[in-house]
Amino acid sequence: MKKKIILLSRLILLVLFFITVQNSFAQTQTEVRTTDTMMKFSAKPEAGFNFEYLIFLPKGTPLNTTTYLMVETNNSGLNDTMKHHLKGALHAAANGVASYVARQLHLPLLVPIFPRSATHWTYYTHALDRDVLLTKEFGIERLDLQLLAMVEDAREQLSRQKYLLQQSFFMTGFSASGTFANRFALLHPQKLRAVAAGGINAIAILPVAHINGDTLNYPLGIADVPRITGQPVDVAAFRKLPQLLYMGALDDNDAAAFDDAYSAGERTQVYNLMGKSLVPERWSFIQKIYEQSGVEAEFRTYQHIGHGTDEKINNDLVEFFRKHL
Repeated sequence: MKKKIILLSRLILLVLFFITVQNSFAQTQTEVRTTDTMMKFSAKPEAGFNFEYLIFLPKGTPLNTTTYLMVETNNSGLNDTMKHHLKGALHAAANGVASYVARQLHLPLLVPIFPRSATHWTYYTHALDRDVLLTKEFGIERLDLQLLAMVEDAREQLSRQKYLLQQSFFMTGFSASGTFANRFALLHPQKLRAVAAGGINAIAILPVAHINGDTLNYPLGIADVPRITGQPVDVAAFRKLPQLLYMGALDDNDAAAFDDAYSAGERTQVYNLMGKSLVPERWSFIQKIYEQSGVEAEFRTYQHIGHGTDEKINNDLVEFFRKHL
């Protein structure tokens, strides 16, 4: 009888042990979001941003686990209504390049709803051009700083829902949003974990102030950036920032030819220094300057495509950002 009691006691202890282990294992499993979710947050001028922004949480985004925020700015064209730009931002958040990467890597995505006025068309907000960086009007002053303020607000908003963010973040974009990302990266390299920019007219901002006696002001170079921003350019951080810059070999979309993107003086500098042909002439020049400046950027040219992306390019972006998680 005594032996039976001992055996029964051991059996009970064994069962309790397995129950404890199972519960412990269940508690350590990462809780994830079970559905895609789109959220819109209001402008907060008092917090540093004058426009709304979107957060897209793809299915599988982990809770209670620190991860990176992905950011892509909207590129919704010329229009004087914010309803139009909201529609464009929603499309980017749900279907854009960054959305594809965010879904694959289970990352929260932020898309600002920046305007681009048809009336004041020279302010190319979606590309963060010179007019935008200099202006103090229309609520669009220093959109780079407004974006940073949105990121900080998103960090607080998401933490309340148990989504935790690293201090640095990912940024990507294509065409105008790619140009925005590239320029933003030079203005704030210390804020980014990695950046990818494509379809950028074979013009990346150069981390130099002069070439062959020519002064390169923003957005072609950095000569007057400290005067404009009141801060020195952290070229050392920009050199170390993981970057992927890419163009389609058949891409003939040249923003340098248009007055909303570049002034006549900037256009002349682009053509004289970099060339009129995008790929390979201008693209090779940009790559050479980046290499000479010690920038750790990876340049890719996709032979099969023009001004666009496809599944191969999107998957290459996924793998690029995956390396830096």
